[in-house]
Amino acid sequence: MKDSRAAQRHRVLKVGLIEFSGGGAIPCVVKNLSASGAALEVESAIDIPNRLTLAIPPEPIKWPCRVVWRGEKRIGVTFSSPDSP
Repeated sequence: MKDSRAAQRHRVLKVGLIEFSGGGAIPCVVKNLSASGAALEVESAIDIPNRLTLAIPPEPIKWPCRVVWRGEKRIGVTFSSPDSP
């Protein structure tokens, strides 16, 4: 099976925060990470919007993201610029 990802992902186990435009945030676990995206484990993927910001404290970087797939308790995101569709 061919992997069509833009960049190879590496397994990690980091605590992250999914931040929303309205000011709320929920915790997540970053399961894998690459230069172009990540897989996040959450309590429930149902109410997570298609656009979000991923923060991995204490790193100072926050990544604007777009959800590209979702399961019951996991989502896959691609990093995007704030202006991209």
